[in-house]
Amino acid sequence: MSHTYTLSDFDFELPESLIAQHPASERSASRLLDGRQAEFANRTFKDLPSLLKAGDLLVFNDTQVVKARLFGEKPTGGKLELLVERVLTNHEVVAHMKVSKKPPVGTELMMSGGPKEGGFTATLLGRWPNVDGQLFRFKFSDEPHTLMQAHGHMPLPPYIERHQNSADEQHETEADKAEDERRYQTVFAKHPGAAAAPTAALHFDEGVLQGLEAQGVSRASVTLHVGAGTFQPVKTENLAEHRMHSEWYNIPPETIQAIADCRARGGRVVAVGTTSVRTLESWAQSGLTSGDTDIFITPGFEFKEVDMLITNFHLPKSTLLMLVSAFAGFEHMHVLYRHAIAHQYRFFSYGDAMLLEKNTASRTA
Repeated sequence: MSHTYTLSDFDFELPESLIAQHPASERSASRLLDGRQAEFANRTFKDLPSLLKAGDLLVFNDTQVVKARLFGEKPTGGKLELLVERVLTNHEVVAHMKVSKKPPVGTELMMSGGPKEGGFTATLLGRWPNVDGQLFRFKFSDEPHTLMQAHGHMPLPPYIERHQNSADEQHETEADKAEDERRYQTVFAKHPGAAAAPTAALHFDEGVLQGLEAQGVSRASVTLHVGAGTFQPVKTENLAEHRMHSEWYNIPPETIQAIADCRARGGRVVAVGTTSVRTLESWAQSGLTSGDTDIFITPGFEFKEVDMLITNFHLPKSTLLMLVSAFAGFEHMHVLYRHAIAHQYRFFSYGDAMLLEKNTASRTA
């Protein structure tokens, strides 16, 4: 008989000092917890090629983080912040809006000072995807990607502090800005559209990629534009009541072929990050190689495409922690996290990583 998990099962105490505020000195200098067996091994990320076999296939998410945080003000002078989730057609975007009092539909917002000061306008069109939606739809006065590149800020997670002065949310040092623009982005980012980085892939650099190639490990890519909803904690004790955020994904034909080839030679499909898992398992469920997914993976889920997982350490009560529990086994996940805390691993987006294998017994436990 399967166990019914509740939100409280995915809570844990994390010392604040373990929340990484900056990346490791080099991408592959981060630590790697080999959590595949009961006896864990503390390694560095440079060791990854030696932990995989010839014939294995790594699947990366090649999304590119855009400068999705934009600052502006209402006609009344009230300050606001937009976090763009996705770009639609006709200069329209979907975004989160952080503001003390929401303006009425039709309001023209002055972003980055408005056109007179070299900025632009954003007209509020309503909620998205419907009147009950948590997001808002805006029409920008010019092409959204161009405007974000010119005026936007990297959409760092809420637990990374970059503001030297809390009264000025736009303030960040030039050194921090340069570091984040370089390091909160994978070395193979290709398709712009993410409001958050696929963080497990941040550890890969040219040295590791060359080592994997020398080991006979293949590479393939999918695209999932990670949304800011990835950081939202689940708030309903009954997990079935949680409404998952939706993200756009695409799996190219060459990746589908690479997976088939990997299976044929007896290799293992290694997903780099939870976003790659969600993409591959969405395809397995729906048969669709492209579209929107709101897949919510919790213990008891049957994984059909992924054999191994490289992932960072996730927030308590998060959907990502539930995915890891489903993949590696609930008890195994808790033991892993206790080990990571005891051994001072760095947590969350700029933190360290772990290597896991699918626990086939977890589905029948």
